[in-house]
Amino acid sequence: MNFLLIGLGGSLGAISRYVINECVAKLAPTMLPLGTISINILGCFLIGLYLGNSIPIKDSSYYFFIIGFLGSFTTMSAFTQQTVALITTIFLCILATYIGTLFSR
Repeated sequence: MNFLLIGLGGSLGAISRYVINECVAKLAPTMLPLGTISINILGCFLIGLYLGNSIPIKDSSYYFFIIGFLGSFTTMSAFTQQTVALITTIFLCILATYIGTLFSR
């Protein structure tokens, strides 16, 4: 079932990416990839909204929206989610090391 959710979300994300990219290119013709930039920023905002409002439980909405839709809508959303997790891990490890040095005194 998860494969179907990912596939459906992915197809809708890819179509959305194409439509938004084409609309932005027509509205603001430039050499800059404004469509891609806009899509990446929007995708990152949406993944932040989703993850900020819920504990990331891998339920049907997670597979459809996060992996499927946003996964094909933008690659930046997955990258930034993982970067936030890594930064959090680094911060917690530094904090644990610091606390460990305090206990050893």
